Amino acid sequence: MTLSIQGFRTRIQPPGAADEEAFLSAMRDSIGLHHPWVSAPKDHAGWQRYMTRLERDNEAGFLVKRIQDNAICGVINLNVITYEALCSAYVSYFGVAGHAEHGYMKEGMLQVIRHAFTKLGLHRLEANIQPGNLASIGLAQATGFQYEGYSPRFLKIRGEWCDHERWAVLADND
Repeated sequence: MTLSIQGFRTRIQPPGAADEEAFLSAMRDSIGLHHPWVSAPKDHAGWQRYMTRLERDNEAGFLVKRIQDNAICGVINLNVITYEALCSAYVSYFGVAGHAEHGYMKEGMLQVIRHAFTKLGLHRLEANIQPGNLASIGLAQATGFQYEGYSPRFLKIRGEWCDHERWAVLADND
């Protein structure tokens, strides 16, 4: 049985083979929304790399789908899931053009946070966001993430090392 968590207008679920065509179409339509912040998979090879990554025990991916029509509104990933003393994961996410600024990603993120803290037993989620990405910062703030600091040249995006702000939410602050 495939995991699916439903909210009021959206549900989150891991991507499956049946989602490939809609996912790739949504990502190609969202190039302008994503640039310069993220480079999402846009072709079959990129989809395959993403799906292969999600097969790892320390990775989880979720499509945020609108309940009324099953439209993909965004993607939220839990990366480098770690247990033991750290008990945390990094969160990466991106919306879909045409569905931005409607609250779908906020609802989806709250579902992922709840899943991470209750079902996976994690204590901390960290989002690393480029300082100029105001939409991503706004989503982090709206879902309980707190600013923790600045990390120069933290992540390599499209071949360049980019500065990021660290935002985190803790299970006991949720």
